[in-house]
Amino acid sequence: MTSVDLLTVTHDPEGRLLSQLQQYEQVLADLYHDCWITVSDQSSEELIQYLLYDSQFNVEVIPKHGAANARRAVVEFGLASESTHFHYCDLDRLITWMRYHQEELHSLIRNIPQSDYLIIGRTDKAMSTHPESWIETEKITNKICSFKLGKEVDITAGSCAFSHKICEMIQVHSEASMTDAEWMMIAQKQARTEIDVVEVDGLEYHEALNAPNKSMKEVEQWFSRLRLSMVISETIIKQDFN
Repeated sequence: MTSVDLLTVTHDPEGRLLSQLQQYEQVLADLYHDCWITVSDQSSEELIQYLLYDSQFNVEVIPKHGAANARRAVVEFGLASESTHFHYCDLDRLITWMRYHQEELHSLIRNIPQSDYLIIGRTDKAMSTHPESWIETEKITNKICSFKLGKEVDITAGSCAFSHKICEMIQVHSEASMTDAEWMMIAQKQARTEIDVVEVDGLEYHEALNAPNKSMKEVEQWFSRLRLSMVISETIIKQDFN
């Protein structure tokens, strides 16, 4: 029998996700077979205490060493599960999804067991809600990845799904400074599995929930997003020639 667990991560120094997480805790518990969360040790103490002692989730507090390390940590943590499949989603993205498109999320989770690896991207409508600096720079990364796969994909939306077997392979092989494209490349090159694609409205952007923790001037935002795009794109090229 198939089942789907959630893998998610957060770094939330201000605890801005706390009230939303408390509000949707039971929804999460009902949507997934089990939930696995890594939270940075620099997140708000109130959030950490809630997750560890008052929530229904499996929680691990980890040192803050960047998004890629947090994602690898939750993959390793979640492998204690016997579920057949996993849905990875950044926590702020997941809360937005539950708040505004809960039925879509429920439908997606039901269909996850049909794929070994699923890229979960954004519809044009969802993409249009993001800041211009995100849209324009992510076009480059997504174009490079689309060339690689031979089909249009959105690899930078912060969500994907995979089988337990692929999860094990990610745990062994993941080492890049960004995982957005790397995990897909591991599934394709190491497991030689078919890469499926779906687009959703639920990965839209809401400033109050999805904005970066650190405020930046507009020029800094553009440079930061451009640098991120380059790092993810380099992962695709390096994996392709390894």
